[in-house]
Amino acid sequence: MRIGELARRTGVGARSLRYYEEQGLLASDRTPGGHRDFPERAVDRVIRIQELYAAGLHSARIARILPCMRDEDGGPSVRATPALVAELSEERERIDRMIGELVRSREVLDEVIGAASGLLASAPRPA
Repeated sequence: MRIGELARRTGVGARSLRYYEEQGLLASDRTPGGHRDFPERAVDRVIRIQELYAAGLHSARIARILPCMRDEDGGPSVRATPALVAELSEERERIDRMIGELVRSREVLDEVIGAASGLLASAPRPA
């Protein structure tokens, strides 16, 4: 499929798809006219790349992880290694720390909102 079709089916812009290809995250063949031609499985791969970006991973780490992720049949990839598991565990711990920081920030914001609401409720009303 052409890059426009892949972009439409995944909701990812063509510019991002070209970047993924430059980073070695995505591969395409070329038509005789020089256009990119992506296989059907590229749809799932782009979705997986997007999920990893959403988890906060950068392209170099994604490039190391992608070949080791689950195969299309859902079974574990034979390329998965103990080092990969350790790396992914570190990423999970980083995300957990970020979640904790966000929860604390929300609690502080809730306190400020509560205090500001109390001030507004007790403020004299203009006549």
